[in-house]
Amino acid sequence: QVQLVESGGGLVQAGGSLRLSCAASGRTFSLHAMGWFRQAPGKEREFVSAITWSGGNTYYTDSMKGRFTISRDNAKNTVYLQMNSLKPEDTAVYYCAARRREGITATDLNYDYWGQGTQVTVSS
Repeated sequence: QVQLVESGGGLVQAGGSLRLSCAASGRTFSLHAMGWFRQAPGKEREFVSAITWSGGNTYYTDSMKGRFTISRDNAKNTVYLQMNSLKPEDTAVYYCAARRREGITATDLNYDYWGQGTQVTVSS
């Protein structure tokens, strides 16, 4: 089993920045990739970004390229999501997810473990 714990969410003004963290514990050696998803009230969960543990290959939703940056610290078993130039429409619960199988994907069904989420609220 793998446990994921997100942190770093909060309230920020439009144009501001936040850095989310996702700490993985347990059988982390079994993981191939980590992803970030978000879900706004009344909307479906959407993919934000993903990264592989080994090579650091990254994948972003087009609308977030240039504003969000995903990174990982293998020694700490932690993945980060740096979010800059935040907009009110970025308001959502942000979830960390982990995938055992090879490949990097934006489909939430392809992830095996999930954190409980961290709230990000961007005020206008």
